Amino acid sequence: MSDGEEDDKGLEFNRRNVLTLCGFLFAALLALYFLLPKLAGLNDTWNRIEDGSPRWIILAFVLTLGMFAGYVAMFRGVFMRAQAERIGWPESYEITMAALAASRIFAAGGAGGLVLQAWALRQAGMARRLVADKTISFLVLTYAPYAAAVVICGFGLRLGLFAGEAPFTMTVVPAVIALVLMGVAGLVALVPTDLQRRLEYLKRRRGLGRLAARLATAPAAGSAGIRDAAEHLRSRDPALLGAGAFWAFQIAVLWAAFRAFGDAPPLAVLIQAFFVGMLGNLLPIPGGVGGVEGGMIGAFAAFDVDTGLAVVAVLVFRAFTFWLPLVPGVIAFFRLRATVDRWRRERGATIQSKA
Repeated sequence: MSDGEEDDKGLEFNRRNVLTLCGFLFAALLALYFLLPKLAGLNDTWNRIEDGSPRWIILAFVLTLGMFAGYVAMFRGVFMRAQAERIGWPESYEITMAALAASRIFAAGGAGGLVLQAWALRQAGMARRLVADKTISFLVLTYAPYAAAVVICGFGLRLGLFAGEAPFTMTVVPAVIALVLMGVAGLVALVPTDLQRRLEYLKRRRGLGRLAARLATAPAAGSAGIRDAAEHLRSRDPALLGAGAFWAFQIAVLWAAFRAFGDAPPLAVLIQAFFVGMLGNLLPIPGGVGGVEGGMIGAFAAFDVDTGLAVVAVLVFRAFTFWLPLVPGVIAFFRLRATVDRWRRERGATIQSKA
């Protein structure tokens, strides 16, 4: 069986599975959005939806489109150098939107989206090691603004540089964790990118030697990915602004959702509570459903933001940034399948022409 067939078999989503997953998500949507206020004892909170400003709700929708555009631009900026002849803007849109939908269906922390993305890149003809290196580079560049914002807003709020409440657990603790993770990434970058090749001789040995040779793949790919991310930053590729836009537009959607029902919290509080709440994506449930909502609402409560206002604002925010991508994402997935079939035909034609 070829590599392409193995990858395809491992990611074989048929129409029935997609419909089943969509049905599950629809049921989860109903349970979350209609039962949460009652379970939390906030019966009157849900009525605030009726008093929301349509103007701000429409703005939140428009800002959500900017989030999609930033993510596609970021993907294109990272991967076009490696596979520019096949991954253009249409293909970048199909892969990223399908991956966004998959990350919302499968747990945890967007793992489903990464699997689908890797599968698509492999079908485009990219080597396994290059897929691994570029995926890590993509993740580093995407989450670098996340870590930077948590550090800046966290310490800034605690030191009084920014307006707003500054609970220790919501400011200093996340900031310190972000700094530690950034330090770990810096240490991984020091690992030789050819570590796997250097330990190749261990494969001839049994036991721990062979295991060490296999385990060397992860740190080597991590180092290569982090170094590639640094190279992208040094090149000042305008497409890399997509990473900042991806997060900035999400925060703007949350801000517009608050404004639709009342006053938004101070900007630094909004940013810090947003990123702390997003850690709910790491929970082993589809897309962090409930975890992100609970995390954000809890974070805003810790910052002394009105709980009823936070509930409706966060639910509207999630409706746009979490549920909305499912529709274009599923459509993009089926378009991506057609694109993959085209790539296979082109690859077959190339092989025949060389024969």
